[in-house]
Amino acid sequence: MPKVSFSADPLLAESFPPATVSVPENATILEAAKAAGVPLEHNCGGVCACSTCHVIVDDGFDRLSVMEEDEEDQLDRAEGLTLKSRLGCQARINGDIAVRIPPCSRGGHEH
Repeated sequence: MPKVSFSADPLLAESFPPATVSVPENATILEAAKAAGVPLEHNCGGVCACSTCHVIVDDGFDRLSVMEEDEEDQLDRAEGLTLKSRLGCQARINGDIAVRIPPCSRGGHEH
């Protein structure tokens, strides 16, 4: 089972401690975050209708599913977009990855 390591953006370092969780192959980053107790915003409920679950993949970008057009369109609206950005609800995991939660995606509650 792939391992997903989560860390907070340096601006959020106090928000939550780093966490690592093993998930079934093809799970989404959002599912992994929920399993690890990592606060990742997801206002639309994980249906690719917003960009609140925006994450930055620090390692293992090539071990994620290919980005579909819907995800690309939503990512264009994300705050702090980088070349390693993905939507947690859409990116499916196919190997070990390391993910950083940017300040705009830090959830404080379950949706």
